[in-house]
Amino acid sequence: MPNHRQLFLKHIAQTSEIPLMLEIESSEGVYLYDKSGKAYIDIISGIGVSVLGHRHPRVVSAVKDQLDKYLHTLVYGEGILSPQVELATKLVENLPEPLDCVYFVNSGSEAVEGAMKLVKRYTGRYEIISFCNAYHGSTHGASSLMSNPAFTQAYRPLVPGIRHVEFNDEASLEKITDKTAGVFVEPVRGAAGVQLPTDNYLKKLRKRCDEIGALLVLDEIQTGCGRTGTLFAFEQYGIVPDVLLLAKGLGGGMPIGAFIASKEVMDVFSYNPSLGYITTFGGHPVCCVAALATLEELIETDLIARVKQKEKLFRELLVHPKIKEIRSAGLMMAVEFESFEFLQVVVSNCLKNGLIIDWFLFNNRSMRIAPPLIIKEDEIRKACSIILNAIDFSS
Repeated sequence: MPNHRQLFLKHIAQTSEIPLMLEIESSEGVYLYDKSGKAYIDIISGIGVSVLGHRHPRVVSAVKDQLDKYLHTLVYGEGILSPQVELATKLVENLPEPLDCVYFVNSGSEAVEGAMKLVKRYTGRYEIISFCNAYHGSTHGASSLMSNPAFTQAYRPLVPGIRHVEFNDEASLEKITDKTAGVFVEPVRGAAGVQLPTDNYLKKLRKRCDEIGALLVLDEIQTGCGRTGTLFAFEQYGIVPDVLLLAKGLGGGMPIGAFIASKEVMDVFSYNPSLGYITTFGGHPVCCVAALATLEELIETDLIARVKQKEKLFRELLVHPKIKEIRSAGLMMAVEFESFEFLQVVVSNCLKNGLIIDWFLFNNRSMRIAPPLIIKEDEIRKACSIILNAIDFSS
């Protein structure tokens, strides 16, 4: 009888030639446990998902309660489901005007797809601007926003009408014209290796969009839900988007995404034609109660208030001649080394010693650190010790 490892390789579609191949048996807090009982500190939160750690009691309790009520009922938007209504209301209560209308979907990529249709429909324009070395998802439309042909060449022709510009380059703002329906941007760029805006760039981008009548779409799929030290990263930059994208950490471990705009903007999906955007499972009640529990925990506790303190501790501990630079926005961090080859060895050594770590899609010299916000000081010290020992062993 084949074991799970063999069946995984035979029957589960592979996304690379070198999958991590961890066989997880259980999880708790910041830890994952494999079949042998070995513990791993998950310092990347399942790639930015588990902001409250794994199996947070508040999330698990909400999910169990909902399981006793109902699962899927009707296609999204046709029924009044209290988990959707309560989650949307809680989100809107914690967002500035005019962000008062929420469309729930299943993932970040689907939120991007919905927003791409929304900006075109609302403005009547066809062009979309995105930034070089940005990642907004892997569905056909979302991947069309990527500039790197290494990831898209095999899937051409892509969605037409997309232009790529350089981030933090003020001169590139002139490429936003009266043909531009929307501009998609991350307030802190994830796949580029935690690249922060400089010189009030986001304010200048907001101003240019206002001047030209384009909608500003902020992709907070990675940066949202407290990751950078505020509930939403845009709060730190003095701007408000026309459309906000959320996913990953929102669900507390359950799959959910959302795009949020004003009701005026969102209502264009309801006529000429109606059903302008539809989803069967978007806003699934179990996912919505998990997201509501996550949001309430973030709002009602001091987890977000302590993000900067934990960021500071990471930066104080991760000091080594082999570390070239550390870039961070709260608990979204990049630790840069001299080469991808060296980083690969460090990551492998970390894994052997019980630490799950990763690199970035468009910056493979930098180690990704994005732990659950619940991580404790002693766990940070343990994780950093494993990293430093891995660096020494790799040198």
